Amino acid sequence: MIKTERVQFPGAHGAPIAARLELPDKPARGFALFAHCFTCTKDYKAVVRISRRLAERGVAVCRFDFTGLGESAGEFADTNFTSNLDDLLAAAQFLRDRYQAPRLLIGHSLGGAAILAAASRIPEARAIVTIAAPSDTEHLSSQLLRMAPELANRDEARVTIAGRSFLVRRQLLADLESHRMGEYLSALDRPLLILHSPQDEIVDVDNASRLFEQASFPKSFISVDGADHLLAKNDGDWQFVASAIDCWASRYLGTELDEKADDRVPLEQRRVLVKGGAEGYETEILAGLHRLVADEPVAAGGGDSGPNPYSFLLAALGACKVITMRMYADRKGWPLRGSQVELAHSRIHAKDCEDCASKQGRVDRIDVALSLEGSLSEEQSRRLLEISERCPVHRTLKNEMSIRTTTV
Repeated sequence: MIKTERVQFPGAHGAPIAARLELPDKPARGFALFAHCFTCTKDYKAVVRISRRLAERGVAVCRFDFTGLGESAGEFADTNFTSNLDDLLAAAQFLRDRYQAPRLLIGHSLGGAAILAAASRIPEARAIVTIAAPSDTEHLSSQLLRMAPELANRDEARVTIAGRSFLVRRQLLADLESHRMGEYLSALDRPLLILHSPQDEIVDVDNASRLFEQASFPKSFISVDGADHLLAKNDGDWQFVASAIDCWASRYLGTELDEKADDRVPLEQRRVLVKGGAEGYETEILAGLHRLVADEPVAAGGGDSGPNPYSFLLAALGACKVITMRMYADRKGWPLRGSQVELAHSRIHAKDCEDCASKQGRVDRIDVALSLEGSLSEEQSRRLLEISERCPVHRTLKNEMSIRTTTV
């Protein structure tokens, strides 16, 4: 049985974004982020059913409403493609902070274009899927102008889409025309799956051909023969799409047959093997494809051939802080030119620790000195400091932890 959770997070304009998490009944193989089509919602039938089918196969899926649509707050008329990208990045950050960054990005129609545009700013994403996506955003701008010709001379007009009336402002057209999908595709260095129906009457299949031509390998195209644009004609259409995504993405997310460890992280990143020798303290560390060496200082009886274990612990924390700040600054477009984190470990008397629950004996303390480079405002610097303290390793060290040791 899968579980659906209601969640929300701040969107591009600060208004609450409504989302649903479809969670498997066992550790997820990975998290996916699903972006819906223009004027659709997270609760559109195909979006819900594909999300739940993937959850049944072990993939956790987050589907959300863009600002001003569905259950999300804000005014749709104030939004545009750029704000949709910001909403998408906010959703990725929410998953990164609360659960796990998305490893699979899925977008339907204009949501597919948004996924392609945002992919380079979600570094954890390992695979990208588009469903009936346009090869450029100017296509929608032209369609809206045909539906409401008065937008050529007026700041706003109402258009009717799928029986619903929407207030559209001219700024949306200008914003759509400012984005270049070719540039986004050239920057896409992740595997891409393109799903499209030859019978699509809203976004014709030539768009899929252009996307495929512009994208680099590895790339795949699957024809959803007989389907309409919204995958509403036959239940078999969304079922086919869900199965195709699951089968293709399993190459990048892992499968249910993976070994027993937490499947949310790739196996090659999950394993760390540490080997000790017959004498001395020098220790070989194999972390995925990387080989490291740990040792103790000469003063402690070692050969000082590598950092000691506590140095690795501090390095993990510092690296996590630097990477997390870099991701956040890139997402916000802030001028962070570099960062430095200096860390030191010590043990102090609990009575001397103001924010410790324990008041007896000694407690471990890590002192962190952080410096930032770039023309950052005081508010930006303060926010980056806050973000650094929310990095995954920091939270792991602060949270209650269980360590299980067995013999093999």
